[in-house]
Amino acid sequence: MSVTYPLTATARYDAAVSSVEIQQLRIRGILAVWAAAALPMAVLAWLVAPVLADRFTGDGHVPMAKALIVSLTIGMVWQFILVATLVRREQRTLRWSTVREALWLRSPRSPRSGRSGGRVWLVVIPLIVGFTAAQELVAIVASPENRDFATLLESDVGKAFLDGAFGWYGLILAMFLFNTVLGEELLFRGYLLPRMNGAFGRRDWVANGLLFAGYHLHVPWAIPGTLLEMFTTAYPTKRYRSAWIGIAVHSAQSVFLGILILTLVV
Repeated sequence: MSVTYPLTATARYDAAVSSVEIQQLRIRGILAVWAAAALPMAVLAWLVAPVLADRFTGDGHVPMAKALIVSLTIGMVWQFILVATLVRREQRTLRWSTVREALWLRSPRSPRSGRSGGRVWLVVIPLIVGFTAAQELVAIVASPENRDFATLLESDVGKAFLDGAFGWYGLILAMFLFNTVLGEELLFRGYLLPRMNGAFGRRDWVANGLLFAGYHLHVPWAIPGTLLEMFTTAYPTKRYRSAWIGIAVHSAQSVFLGILILTLVV
């Protein structure tokens, strides 16, 4: 799936700050990685979850909520395994020093001053604000009631389900962790984005954002919102050459939800 392209400006920049070579992917290779993440999630959400829901107990939409938590967590864990497998294949090792550079898991570097870390991290604050605002502005497609986690949290049956449910809370936290740190963001911003420059040039972050939106076949009503996310996750990740930017911005929502759910559990 990889191929050697002439060095682009992005590749030359990365070569100057890292000794780890990042192989560029052909379009068909990029689409293959996308399909390996998107299709299992769609199958788990629309085919597996309804079957599991029949095996869970609970009132209202609680059985479906339990099934979706289990199913989507499995899908996101698979994405982590996929990333590890692809990096191992490319780099022939999973040493942290190599993985860190191969997945852009390094401190953000200012493209203007060259400064790395420190005050450069402050860029995350306005990005989180923009990410949250975008989510609110484009919440125009209603999700099915039995698949809307927010609706469940507000309902009496949802509150009853979560009351004292520390086991389920732990699984929800695992789902959040693999969603924004070890799964989706690691795959799309850490693995794919650095390997799309050869195929898409300076518009690689746009292509990455479009792929990430299209990946949400398991929650298609979220696609409009994720289209705007490219400006607060994909672009700044590319600009600062750090997957931690996208991870931090995306994770802010998970941290808020995690605290909110904890108040219901305890």
